[in-house]
Amino acid sequence: MKQIRYIIIFILVLGCENSKASKASENLNSEETFNVNSKISTEITRLDEAQAIKLAELPLHCINIEYPNRLSQTLGGDDDLRPPTELHPAFYGCFDWHSSVHGHWSLVSLLKSFPNIKHSDDIKQRLLHNISKENIEAEVAYFHGKHNTSYERTYGWAWLLKLAEELHTWDDDTARLLENNLQPLTDLIVDKYITFLPKLNYPQRVGTHTNTAFGLSFAYDYATTVNHEALQHAIKERAMYFYKNDTGCPITWEPSGSDFLSPCLEEAALMKRLLPTDDYKIWLDTFLPQLKNKNFNIEVGVVSDRTDGHLVHLDGVNFSRAWNLFKIAQDLPEYKHLKSVANQHINYSLPSIFGDDYMGGHWLGSFAIYALNSSSL
Repeated sequence: MKQIRYIIIFILVLGCENSKASKASENLNSEETFNVNSKISTEITRLDEAQAIKLAELPLHCINIEYPNRLSQTLGGDDDLRPPTELHPAFYGCFDWHSSVHGHWSLVSLLKSFPNIKHSDDIKQRLLHNISKENIEAEVAYFHGKHNTSYERTYGWAWLLKLAEELHTWDDDTARLLENNLQPLTDLIVDKYITFLPKLNYPQRVGTHTNTAFGLSFAYDYATTVNHEALQHAIKERAMYFYKNDTGCPITWEPSGSDFLSPCLEEAALMKRLLPTDDYKIWLDTFLPQLKNKNFNIEVGVVSDRTDGHLVHLDGVNFSRAWNLFKIAQDLPEYKHLKSVANQHINYSLPSIFGDDYMGGHWLGSFAIYALNSSSL
C-alpha cells in the first residue's frame, strides 16, 4: 500500500511540474512577454556609401575563396572529382555556386549605385577576371554534362538571371564586357527555364532553394528587363496555373527552422508582377487578407546561433520577407503599413552580418543589398 501511495504522490507531483512547464512555455511564447518586433526600430534604413563599402567586403572576401566548398554535384565517374576552380572557374568561391553568383551580383549592384566606391577599379578587375569569356565557356560546358542538366534548378538559375539583369541595366563599359562574356550562360539558363516549366506539374512551396515562386520572380524580372517574350510567356502561363486560385495562405506557420524564404510572401510578390492592379488586389485579399489590416505584423525570424549554417538562414528570411513586403506595397497606398514591417526585419538582421561567421557572411550580404534596394520601391 505504501508503494502505491508513493506512486500516486509521484504522479501528482510530476503532473503539477508538467503543468507549470507547459504554462511557462505558453507565457514564453505569448505576445505580451515574447514580442521581438516591439524592440526593433521601424525606421527606414538606406543604403549609403559607407554601408556599401562594408557590404562589398563580404563578397570580396569570398568570391575567390575555394574552400570550404559545397559542390552539390552528382558524380558520374572519377573524372568528375576535380577541384572547384576547375569545375566552376567563374563561380567557385563563396562556399557554393549560387552564393558565388549572387556575390558577383552584389558587387555589380554596388558599383552601379556607387560608381566611385572605394577600390572600384580593383573590383571591376576581379569581376572581369572571374566572368571571362573562357571561364563562362567552362561553366556552360558543365551544365551540358550528362548528370548536370538540373544543376542549381531553379535557385541558382534565378540568381544568374538577376546578375545578367543587373549587368544589362548598368551603364558602364565594364558592364558591356561582362554582359557579353556572360551571355552564353544567360542564354542557356533562359532555355532551361523555357524547357523545364511546362514539365513542372506542381510548384515547390518551401522556404529554401527550390521555392518555385522565387525562381519565377527573378526570372520574370530579367525577362521584362530585356523584353524576352518567350520567357515572359512561359513564366506567366505556369504561375497562373499554379497560383491563381490559391486562397488563405498559412503565413502563421512560417518560418520553418531553416527557411530563408517565405512561401506565402514569395508567391504574393510574384503575383504582384503578373496581375493587373485591380485583379491583384482581389487576389491578395483572398490569399493573405490579414495584410490589409493596418496593425498587421509578423515576428522576425529569430537566429539562435549564427555559426550554424542552417539556423542563420533565418537572417535570410528576414531580408527576403522585407523585399517581398516592399514589392507588395508598391503603388498600393492601402498596404503602405507593410513597409514598417519590412524595415523591422531589415533592422533586426542587418547589424549581425558584418564580421559574422562565414556560414552567414558568404551569402547574406546579397540578401541585405537586395532588401535595401527594394526599400525605394
